Amino acid sequence: MEHAPILVHRISPTGGRRVVIRIRGVDTVLGMAFSDADLIEFLRRIDIPDPDELVLGDSEVIAWQGGQPHQYEETGPA
Repeated sequence: MEHAPILVHRISPTGGRRVVIRIRGVDTVLGMAFSDADLIEFLRRIDIPDPDELVLGDSEVIAWQGGQPHQYEETGPA
C-alpha cells in the first residue's frame, strides 16, 4: 500500500511517536503514542474495528516512519 491511512511518525527526541490518520485527504493528529497500547487506544477511540489486530498484526494500513515498528524510544549505543 503506497499511502497508508494511519501514519506513525519518527520517534521524537523526547520519546514517543506522533500518530496521524488521513481520512478523505485530511490529516488529523490522534496524539503522541509512547507504546502500542497508546496507539491501540487512539484507534479504539475513533471506532477503528479490531485496533489490536491492526497494530500487533503489522497491518499495511499503518505506516511506520523511521525507526523500527513498535519502537517508541531511541536506543542508545550498547
